[in-house]
Amino acid sequence: MTMHESSFRQSLCNEKKRILLGITGGIAAYKVAELAHVLSQSAVAVQTVMTRSACQFITPLTFQSLTGNPVHTDLWESSASSSMAHINLSREVDVIMIAPASADFIAKLAHGIADDLLSTLCLARNCPLLIAPAMNRQMWENPATQRNLAILRNDGIRIIGPASGIQACGEIGMGRMVEPVELAEAITAFWQNKRLLSNKKIVITAGPTFEAIDPVRGLTNKSSGKMGYAIAQAAVEAGANVTLVSGPTGLTPPAVDKFVAVISANEMLAVVQHEIPSVDIFISVAAVADYRLATMNAQKIKKTNHNLTLELTPNPDILMAIATAQNPPFCVGFAAETENLLENAQAKRIKKRLPLMVANWAQNAIGSDDNELILLDDMGEHVLPRAPKIEQAKHLIKHISTFFKQ
Repeated sequence: MTMHESSFRQSLCNEKKRILLGITGGIAAYKVAELAHVLSQSAVAVQTVMTRSACQFITPLTFQSLTGNPVHTDLWESSASSSMAHINLSREVDVIMIAPASADFIAKLAHGIADDLLSTLCLARNCPLLIAPAMNRQMWENPATQRNLAILRNDGIRIIGPASGIQACGEIGMGRMVEPVELAEAITAFWQNKRLLSNKKIVITAGPTFEAIDPVRGLTNKSSGKMGYAIAQAAVEAGANVTLVSGPTGLTPPAVDKFVAVISANEMLAVVQHEIPSVDIFISVAAVADYRLATMNAQKIKKTNHNLTLELTPNPDILMAIATAQNPPFCVGFAAETENLLENAQAKRIKKRLPLMVANWAQNAIGSDDNELILLDDMGEHVLPRAPKIEQAKHLIKHISTFFKQ
């Protein structure tokens, strides 16, 4: 037994895990045999699914011998329970790992194409999905591939690698599948991440609020909700019980335990106050409108040639209300500023008595798929360099879990 295998076994010795290993067509498929061996020799039950192209590079018999389980290759195989392999296989595992993930298969995942067993069960899955890309460097750098990868990141799919080096075609560059030992470490890290906030209850607010002026007009802001939704996804992956309270967005909610759609700041406050008594952590990401109309007009305001004056009244500060109440949960705030970022964010943190404030430049973050964050706490400033919001969300959740446990 290698030192790595011993370490991998030790990290999983107290739990029996189940993984579906998906193999697509690529020369790197032969490396996955080593990964299957390491997994099957540890406390992991390995189920293998291969595409038709994968079978051209390595035989199903290899993986059947290494894992002790039959290998599935056919969407229409009659031996599957109720002939529903694309449903049953994904329901019987804790995670799916695709290695190698070819450019073709990445494109299928990004666009919801389900034309074989592996792509269909990925679309029908209710468990996390990890992929290890492997392809020629030009294929990796192609704008189409990069667009597809951006879609997968935003969908919460974990991308491991690729690495740079000499490729099977003789060229040198990005596109090599990371080595099996690194894939095993990534799987270990993923399962450890699931324990970061295991069984903790979290309420997250996201998106803008909309404050009606009349039946057809209102006050709102440019918040897309992407950061809040990414944090909700990361919290789910960390094992938390997540309630997501969202203002109006065009986003599909992640697989949280509870999703509540609201419109106005007062509606958001009411929902949060209802949920908060049993909550461990409250993360206030929503861009709540600072003001609302003092009195909403019951009928549409007609246009005239004269100036229109609207009387605005302050909206409630939801984070302040929760953070300064008796026995508050662990509260995290967001400060989106256009000037004096650190000074303004720090002042808000102190005023609201927050253990953690997340600061970012509004003009660089709103509507974008990536972001740069600065975490402010009693230990100082922690900079998270610009990266996709889902990656920033994972870093933030890890930081929160550390402080929460302390």
